[in-house]
Amino acid sequence: MPKRQAPEISLRKQPKQARSADLVTVILDAAVQVLEAEGAQRFTTARVADRAGVSVGSLYQYFPNKAAILFRLQLEEWQQTTDMLRAILKDPSIPPMSRLRNLVHAFIRSECEEAAVRGALSDAAPLYRDAPETQAARARGQEIYRVFIAEILPGFGEERRETVQEIVTASLSELGRRFSEQSRTDREIRDYSDALADMLVAYLESLNSF
Repeated sequence: MPKRQAPEISLRKQPKQARSADLVTVILDAAVQVLEAEGAQRFTTARVADRAGVSVGSLYQYFPNKAAILFRLQLEEWQQTTDMLRAILKDPSIPPMSRLRNLVHAFIRSECEEAAVRGALSDAAPLYRDAPETQAARARGQEIYRVFIAEILPGFGEERRETVQEIVTASLSELGRRFSEQSRTDREIRDYSDALADMLVAYLESLNSF
């Protein structure tokens, strides 16, 4: 049986003029609105074009299909997360465990504020999950975690640090996703973030005590 060809996910052409860049921004903003209103299952290029107030032909000048739009939104979300990781975890003026606490609070709040779009993008992940661009984007975030874990566990071997990193990142990702599935108050977000931060800090400090 022939292998199913993956959809094209790169921009058809790069916007070089301000007018073209503005059009791409309008299309992406409309895509977010369609995702929030319709979800990934009902997400189509026609709905995005209609919401953006442009023709489908104009949309196709830049995005060959809906997978390309969704992937562009996912890349932007990953870049925002990576920038947040870098700004928090690489700040040498703050003690490592305080950095981790700050990260947990920022991450959980971000998950809650963008739950609708992130949930829809997660549903659409099979469209671009195996793309090289996807692997590269994820690797950048994981590298920041790797350096942070190496800083707080300098006496551990690489294999053991990788296990610790997986536990920390999986806990953040999965627990954040579950918590954000319901609408939350500011107080609930703070309390949950405090509890999750306490758990992760206690875990990492216990490793250093042996």
